[in-house]
Amino acid sequence: MTHKFKCSDMVLLNQLGFSSSKPSAATVYEIVRLMPADQSGEVSYRIKAGTSERAVRESELRSP
Repeated sequence: MTHKFKCSDMVLLNQLGFSSSKPSAATVYEIVRLMPADQSGEVSYRIKAGTSERAVRESELRSP
């Protein structure tokens, strides 16, 4: 599987699960590293916002 996003792209996390009654501004993340596909064949990314960095699957991301 090929990557949909590339390094330095700005992305949003899909809103899954609990939703509060107050609308909140979505955090914009920067793609900092492309990672290989996992056992299911889905590629992953390292994303960063401020000083926080995490790994996510491609299905968890969307364009702003």
